[in-house]
Order: sequence, then C-alpha cells, then structure tokens
Amino acid sequence: MKRNDKHGFIGRHGKHILLGLCAAGAGFLSCIKNDIPYPTIPADFLKFEVEGSVGSAKINTELREVAVEIADTEDPKKVRILNYEVTENATVTPEIGEYLDLSQPKEFVLSIYQDYRWTIRCTQNILREFKIRETMKGEANIDAENRRVVAYVPTSVPLNAITVESLVLGPSNAVMTPEVRKGDVLDFTSPLRFTVAYRDITEEWTVTILQTEETVTTESANGWVKVAWLKGIGLAGADNGFEIRKASDTQWTKVDPATVTHDGGNFTARVTGLEPQTAYVCRAYSGENFGSEIAFTTEAATPLENGSLDDWCMIGNVWSPWASGSLSFWDTGNGGATVVGGDKNNISSPTDDIWSGKTTGQAAKLESKYIVVKFAAGNLFTGKFTLDGFDGALDFGRPYTSRPTALKGHYKYVSTLIQDYSRSDPDFSHMANRPDTGIIYIALADWDAPYKVRTKKSDRRLFDKNDPGIIAYAEMAVGKSTEGNDYHPFELKLDYRAVNRKPAYILVVCTASKYGDYFTGGRGSTLWVDELELKFD
Repeated sequence: MKRNDKHGFIGRHGKHILLGLCAAGAGFLSCIKNDIPYPTIPADFLKFEVEGSVGSAKINTELREVAVEIADTEDPKKVRILNYEVTENATVTPEIGEYLDLSQPKEFVLSIYQDYRWTIRCTQNILREFKIRETMKGEANIDAENRRVVAYVPTSVPLNAITVESLVLGPSNAVMTPEVRKGDVLDFTSPLRFTVAYRDITEEWTVTILQTEETVTTESANGWVKVAWLKGIGLAGADNGFEIRKASDTQWTKVDPATVTHDGGNFTARVTGLEPQTAYVCRAYSGENFGSEIAFTTEAATPLENGSLDDWCMIGNVWSPWASGSLSFWDTGNGGATVVGGDKNNISSPTDDIWSGKTTGQAAKLESKYIVVKFAAGNLFTGKFTLDGFDGALDFGRPYTSRPTALKGHYKYVSTLIQDYSRSDPDFSHMANRPDTGIIYIALADWDAPYKVRTKKSDRRLFDKNDPGIIAYAEMAVGKSTEGNDYHPFELKLDYRAVNRKPAYILVVCTASKYGDYFTGGRGSTLWVDELELKFD
C-alpha cells in the first residue's frame, strides 16, 4: 500500500509539536507589533483545597487543570473551597468559602495581563459490594446506573438461607432499609429490594441471587500477535485457571498459574509465546470443571514502515522520509520550514551518522532552528501535514491494526539552552536558559479517522495523550545531552488502557524540542534516531 504525501511540518509531544511556522508570511506579519509589550507571566494555581478532600489536589500547569477527590460522604454539587494560592498578582473569580458545583468540570479564568483558562475536575469513589459466606461464582455484578445487583451460586447452594457477609449499596453515610448486618441470613428465593438514602438522594435497589449449573465460564479470549488475554469466571476459592492449545493440536497445555490474576471468582491471564496469525483454542477451569471452548486467531506482526529510516528523497528543496517514487508513511516539518531559505532550512534530514549496529543505510537527524522570525523544532512523525492559510494542520497517525507491546530503537541527543519562546504563548517564558528536552512517543488509537491537529489560535486543537480514543501509549523524554558519540538503545513499553480494543491508527513522534508547538526550544538542539522497531511480546 502506498501513500503520496509531499509535505510535513513541525513535530510535537502531547501538546508538543510546533506547527505554526509553516508560512513565512505569517512570520513577516508578526514583525508589526506593539513596541511596549505586556509582561508575559503565566497565571497558575499553586494550591487548591476543598472541604472533604481525599489527599491533596493534583495541579497540572501544562494542561491547566486541578484534580480533586472528595470523600464519598460529600456532595459534588456543593463543594466548599477552603483555600487556594495563585501566582502573585494573579486574579481569579472564586472566593474562599464559596461553594462550587463540581458534578461537572468547572472552568475558571486566572489573569495577569493575559487570561489563562483553568479547569477544576472532581472525582468521588463510592465503594459498593455484595459478598456472601456461601460459594459464589465470580463476583457480584453491581450495576450502579440501574440500581441492580446480580450474583450467581451453584445449584447446590439453597437460596432460602444465604448468609450475607457484606452489602454496601451507597456511600458510607447512607442509610439502607431494611438494614442488613454481617452474618444475617436472608431468603433470596425471590429478588430483595432495598432503599438507600443519603443527602437528598433516595435510591431503590434490587439484589438478586441466581442458581447456575455452570460453575465455570470461559468469558473471553483476546488474541494479539504473540500474546493473548484470557478471562474466566469460576467459584471463589477454587483452583481456577486456563488451558490452551493450537486449533490444529489435540493436546491441552495448562497456562502457568503464576500468570493468572484472581479477584474472587473472576480470573484473567496474559499468555505469551504465541505464534502470529495462528488459530488457538482456550478454556477456563475451576476445580475439576471446564468452561466452554473459545477459539481465537492471533494477529499479523505488522512492522513499522520504513522503521529503519533508510529511505529518504528530495522533493524540490524538501527532504522527505520515504523512497523516491514511493508514498509516505512518515512526515516532517520541512514543507513549512523551507518556505523561506530553501533546503538549508530543512529541520529534519537523512544522515550517514548511523547506529553502530548497522553498516549501511541512513538515520534521521532532527535539528531545531530559528528560521527568519520563528523557532522550528526538528521532528519526524507518522502522518500527513497540510496548510490552513498561514497555519498548520495535521492528520496525526497512519492506519494500523496490530497490537505491539513496545517500540524500540536507538537515539542520541544534544540539548542546548532554551533561548527562544513564543510571546503568543507566554506560559513557557519561564523556561528561558533551561536545557531543552527532546522526546519520542508512540500511541495506538481506535479513532475513526486521523487525529486532526490545528494550530490556528482561534481554532486550536493540539494532540492530547489522554484522548479517549487512545488505547495504548508510551513516551521517553530526554532532558540532557547523551554521553559519547554512539547511539543509545531505548525501549518504550506500551501501557494499554484497554486490552480488548483494537487499534485503527499508529502514531510515532520524535522531536528535538518538546515544546516546539509553543515556539519554545533551543537552537541547535538535535535528536538522532535510527532503527525504530515494534515488539510484539
């Protein structure tokens, strides 16, 4: 499969890819400016305390977010501010002692010459549980949205005399009617109904126990490339686990019990050492009983296209990371950086300075520069760059459906002091004279289309590593120059946020200046990368 993308632009991490340089005209227009600019002082929350909080608030100055957790006894619609601290001379609208409705994220504006929008997010953890003394299959299914609890027991367990160990359906200050104490024996021949009252809320709950002849269930099998995730439900306290075999074999192999994780009668296993594109069958067991068989097929080990970074070509005055006559998988910021100054302003280029583990080919050299009136971060990413007037627009990611476990490769880095920062994004002015930071990251996502990045300030949308479409992510920041002249190996182990979701896109970004999208970085900061490769187990 080939792609024909001719231009790239300036790479970033999370909110870290510089895209706004792309048209020199915008830079020239910026030369007409106020001779006496306002100071650029970021306005931040330094401390934030609310009544009934659990632990300290987590303050993220990069995302301008404050995350607070409140006790389950508190009302998220009426959270009282006890105290806060902000940057000196900053102003903000909430008052100490004021009550906030934090059932939804709340936005505030902090001001010092410029306005800075901050978001307050509140979480609350209500621990609900239903446990009985008798043997139960798996854990009780507690559906808080529909106020329903369902549990399963073997047919040998009589429903008319169930000993309750714990029944918690609301926060710790809730009153449940009828009251149930530990050790109470209840008749669950029919569903039981309970009223749970707390604050001004009254809920009606139904608790049901059902008998089942099936003491073990093979619930799911999710095959990756060389790894499979298995899930089963059995009797709590029994010998629970899995067996697996190739579909073409007849002999079962017991999954190593050390790889099985137990949560009462629920259990899961991560099975490794499988073969790509191979049909398997698995089954769960609980004691002497076996669940139904589930068939699955492992995925293909799809490599990272041009991960060797050997293939480059010159299109006009733009270095492009794909072979001549081929189509692109990677892109760079060169298409915007070379608008003024020609090929000397390529910020990403091939180099013969390769990793010592190979004797031929090329590597990528990503060098941050100051071009005309703007800072440009050297970068390389999987995706496509286009122009939106004088601003950058990116399609982040390339189609990809395999599930690797890590990205590995080789790199070296030269960090220079940050001398350039954007007056239009003053948050980073305090970074002047600090060492620049390079970064490499990878994301797998199940987006319906490439992730649209826009740098126009009136319509800005930057990449967010916490985007709900991202199912796996890993990053490595490099804050100082590497030692020696040879490359250093790295391996980024992917953190999967969901093991049952299949990616549609892969995004890999390498940039010499982490905050390039804010026109912030060090001239001459350079990141070399070579031999990028995906691992699958």
